[in-house]
Amino acid sequence: MADQQPAAPSLAAHARGRRAAAFFDLDKTIIATSSATAFSRSFLAEGLLTRRSVVATAYAQLAYLLGGADEVATERLRAQLSRTVVGWDVETVSGVVRATLHKSIDPMVYAEAVELIATHRAAGRDVVVVSASGAEVVEPIAEMLGADGVIATRMAVADGRYTGAIDFYAYGENKAVAIRELAARQGYDLDESFAYSDSVTDAPMLAAVGRAHVVNPDRALRRLADERGWEVLAFRRPVPLRRLHTQVRVTTGAVVAVLALTGVALWWWRRRRPA
Repeated sequence: MADQQPAAPSLAAHARGRRAAAFFDLDKTIIATSSATAFSRSFLAEGLLTRRSVVATAYAQLAYLLGGADEVATERLRAQLSRTVVGWDVETVSGVVRATLHKSIDPMVYAEAVELIATHRAAGRDVVVVSASGAEVVEPIAEMLGADGVIATRMAVADGRYTGAIDFYAYGENKAVAIRELAARQGYDLDESFAYSDSVTDAPMLAAVGRAHVVNPDRALRRLADERGWEVLAFRRPVPLRRLHTQVRVTTGAVVAVLALTGVALWWWRRRRPA
């Protein structure tokens, strides 16, 4: 397994005066499942889902999880979810997601991912969660993780309800396009930025940055990573999100303390140098 500690920004990045960012895929990279279907039980309890649609969505997710999240499995899951949400009230969906976030996601969050997120933020990099799942699902998860931004699928809405159409599908090349557009707005240096994903369908996203990492890759993605020199990481420790809040605070505090001590040491050394 490759070293998971992010490298320090290069002198070239400092000279350009631009900052780096870290882009994380969500499903099977930050969490060990599909975020779009993690809330199925809660949606069923609220009457948004029928038992038939639960079975259909579960089948699509099983194909997604067992099929290595390839293009066919991902498209099947997208199409099923699009059909399922027609007529759903947007505010109800957002409320269910926020009310059942811990119950639905726990214990699916990879501790390794959260530790990396904390390290990137302590180093001054923005963290952006990038997912093909809907924004109403992704944004609360990203918020709980302390992310700075979200790139997610945007479903079309009319009169406060989903129409089943998709305004923006955050998948494949679209992820890379959205990352480049965000970088232009925020002033990110993509050559010095990081990306993490488990899926070969995210090859454009990984190629959009200078420091790509693949997480628990399938055979196709591992082969591509070998060809392009992308680092391979293994995430093995899914733990409850609530427990990770404490871990993130401790890790971030430790990193900040080290950076502060380093600054003091550099100041003292410069004061001691002869003129």
